[in-house]
Amino acid sequence: MEAKARLFGHPIHQMLVVFPLGLLGTSVVFDLIHLFSDSTTAATVAYALISAGLIAGVIAAPFGTIDWLAVPANTRAKKIGALHGGGNLVVLLLFLASWFLRRDNVADPSTLAWVLSFAGAGVSLLTAWLGGELVDRLGVGVSPNAHLDARSSLDGPADAATKPTRAQAR
Repeated sequence: MEAKARLFGHPIHQMLVVFPLGLLGTSVVFDLIHLFSDSTTAATVAYALISAGLIAGVIAAPFGTIDWLAVPANTRAKKIGALHGGGNLVVLLLFLASWFLRRDNVADPSTLAWVLSFAGAGVSLLTAWLGGELVDRLGVGVSPNAHLDARSSLDGPADAATKPTRAQAR
């Protein structure tokens, strides 16, 4: 099933989701650096990364929602997509709560702020796996003309002549 929200032939959600995952995941790395070294700079960087990750997540979410709304009802993909999206909402809420707790003392976050961000990172591992399941197993966001010798998406719409032969599809 091809994604509905596309840019230059590629799914926008899949392009954008790397930013919140990377930013929020890296914030946890800086939290760990702060935890083990008491570096106030690391804590400040973690706060900035959470801020940017939350913004990136809010930007990526509508495009995933657009694609999910196009998935046929009563399919495994619809159920997995709902878990993926709902789980990512939980991730954003956990990191938002952590951000909120840090805002008055960025250089020395509370234990609860850390717990919330670590929990958010843990949930994001599950939701990332669910996203992979959607794309890699269920073909959500994948062009019906995808194969090892497919034309570039910049070449325009594919026609019947570009569909894979049986040998190419294997």
